[in-house]
Amino acid sequence: MKILIDIGHPAHVHFFKNAIWSWNNKGYEVKITARKKDVTIDLLDAYGFEYACLGMNRKGLVKKALGMARNDYLLYKIAKEFRPDVLLGIHDPYIAQVGKLIGKPSIIFTDTEPVRFNWLVFPFASVICTPSCFRRNIGQKQVRYEGYHELAYLHPKYFKPDPTVLEDLGINSRFIVLRFISWSAYHDVSLRGFHNESEIELVKTLENYGHVFITSEKRLCKKLEKYKLKIPPEKIHSLLYYADLYIGEGGTMAVEAAVLGTPSIHIEATSSGIATGELSGNFLELRNRYNLLYFYPDQNQALEKAISILEDKNSKKKWRRKRKELLKDKINVTAWMTNFVEEYANSF
Repeated sequence: MKILIDIGHPAHVHFFKNAIWSWNNKGYEVKITARKKDVTIDLLDAYGFEYACLGMNRKGLVKKALGMARNDYLLYKIAKEFRPDVLLGIHDPYIAQVGKLIGKPSIIFTDTEPVRFNWLVFPFASVICTPSCFRRNIGQKQVRYEGYHELAYLHPKYFKPDPTVLEDLGINSRFIVLRFISWSAYHDVSLRGFHNESEIELVKTLENYGHVFITSEKRLCKKLEKYKLKIPPEKIHSLLYYADLYIGEGGTMAVEAAVLGTPSIHIEATSSGIATGELSGNFLELRNRYNLLYFYPDQNQALEKAISILEDKNSKKKWRRKRKELLKDKINVTAWMTNFVEEYANSF
């Protein structure tokens, strides 16, 4: 079997990596294409994957529109030469559109209801796989599974925390991971997070409760540069596992922290001031059912919650227990995905 996978974000590398290794072990041929976004290429290199780079992710709607035509063309050329049996991507318009052009099935994974431009993806996809908590009904193409994207790589079968990350950073006390994003992705248009002028004050407040490490897609100001996290990108999940708190704008990292049993707070709002977590099934389930994740439209409410968590010396133990309850309910997503993709492709 020949499988073509397009990667547009660091989280996509993690989502597919265990499936790729499984398919390689079975003798399947997997072709990876990727675009430069944050540490995507660094991760592919760290895991030893071969890939074809399609260039940079464009900033701005006009440049993204022009880039879409270019990416479609480049992916189409690769697909025509590779001749895949099935194409895979995460809310990936290029995979869906090229699959339609070459007459091969495309399987799209998505877990974010508020994401824009579904019309560029869903009509062209053969199947759309979503978590069971996904709030939208996409129709006959939709297949639901009892899990989250993040459990494709953070399920205990695959993830074992690496304590050397603490040695790398010289940590032997409490610490907090803070995340800033660039807001350049097409699904981030019209959304907002931290107020730039309040970032330094936020760090100073959190610093009263432990070391603060910042992971950021955007360039940090000079006063915050000393907090910048300097570890290989493949070690970030081990750091999140040991952290006493995650707080930030990155939605994926917020869910990652939560399913790892770390108190997690997400800060993001729509243009009308609604916390985006209110619109996302996985965020709502992680808050309402498991009490693992909180989300707010601004940093004032988020900081108040962060302080209450950090002042509770037992919060980490509480989150570990909650994580165990979650894992009882959820499936091994990689095992489900590999089986589904193989059966679906073979049906053709």
